[in-house]
Amino acid sequence: MNQDRIEGHWQQLKGRIKEQWDKLTDDDLEVIAGKRDQLLGMIQQRHGLSKEMAEEQLGHWEKRNPTLFFEKSE
Repeated sequence: MNQDRIEGHWQQLKGRIKEQWDKLTDDDLEVIAGKRDQLLGMIQQRHGLSKEMAEEQLGHWEKRNPTLFFEKSE
């Protein structure tokens, strides 16, 4: 995943992220500001998940939304 792609598409992603992880607030998303590691931590915290489970969920979600996360060459 390309971090620049996440930050570049952050406005688009916020709605999709809230659909997937409904316990994240608008304030949480403002703090996260497109940073994957912060998103992962907030998913863990708000949803009471282990780091491994949050990483697994986020990884699956990223794979379901490949055009937003991966460069065409990846």
